[in-house]
Amino acid sequence: MVGAVLVKNGRVVGEGFHIYDRRDHAEIVALKKAGKEARGATLYVTLEPCCTTGRTGPCTKAIIAAGIKSVYAPMKDPNPAVAGRGFSALKRSGIKVHFVENLTQQAQAANEGFAKWIRTGLPFVTLKTALTLDGQIASRAGTTTWLTSAASLEEVQRLRHQVDALLTGIGTVLADDPRMSDRTGEPRRRRLLRAVVDSRLRMPLKSKLVKSAKGDLVIFTTQSADSPKARALVSAGADVVRVPAKRGHADLHAVVRELGRRDILNVLLEAGAELNGAALQAGIVDKMILFYAPKIMGTGGVPMARIPSKWFPKSPVLKNISLSTSGPDFVVQGYFRDVYWNHRARRKN
Repeated sequence: MVGAVLVKNGRVVGEGFHIYDRRDHAEIVALKKAGKEARGATLYVTLEPCCTTGRTGPCTKAIIAAGIKSVYAPMKDPNPAVAGRGFSALKRSGIKVHFVENLTQQAQAANEGFAKWIRTGLPFVTLKTALTLDGQIASRAGTTTWLTSAASLEEVQRLRHQVDALLTGIGTVLADDPRMSDRTGEPRRRRLLRAVVDSRLRMPLKSKLVKSAKGDLVIFTTQSADSPKARALVSAGADVVRVPAKRGHADLHAVVRELGRRDILNVLLEAGAELNGAALQAGIVDKMILFYAPKIMGTGGVPMARIPSKWFPKSPVLKNISLSTSGPDFVVQGYFRDVYWNHRARRKN
């Protein structure tokens, strides 16, 4: 996710952003709009210009050829194989390069999914949930309780639009029969993948997920992928993937590895207490977004995550917390770890 603006004599002469389907990077879009006026202009771009040939040619070559005099950017390419090389190429050509450090964190957040995936081969997992002030997500197990406002529901759709996959557990499917869809109406680079952790393969064939499956539903199970139920699900359009069992449940590390193998960069975890707790204990969650309704549930409700109290001393601390409002609700966002910009792990090809 990259944006670029060309400025000359205090006037914007070109701007653009990266749209995957159109292939051109943000810098190229801006240069084409500026035309001859690009010569002598200053380029402001949210990511280090690329210097390698992939789906497109190197942006550094086009920037140099256009006669850009200086470049301002707040972050290096997250790919450790090329990070810094684009800046170096521009400097060698005589272009002044300015690293805007005070905007680095904001720029990195826009590409946190790509940063993790390119370095580790794993998707960036965000746990999203709605809960009351006393930390409960439903009045009782197996039921749906609407907690947050229409504004928050709209914000959740925006979050869904930004990710490659939604992940939930079979408990949520059995209780809610969700569609797990992106209802923004905005165009997508590819279909939203709906992923379900279903260790015992209890997915109903008449569920909305299965009935709407068009190559965009994957079910992770510990059961045989050749069982009659699995074959029926596959015939209905679902993909059934067997993963190893860990303490009687699907190994969530195997689940995220498979999603990464499918080039899934961002996953939004929308689940119930069981899967939320398992995901937190497994350490697969990178970020949390909590929508708090200004309400009290009282005793007997369902907690956000079912986790043994003995785990508390090992519980990671949410960092880089931000607070905002969404209608009458308030939203807490934070990270469990640094966003992989300096992560030592390397993607295995």
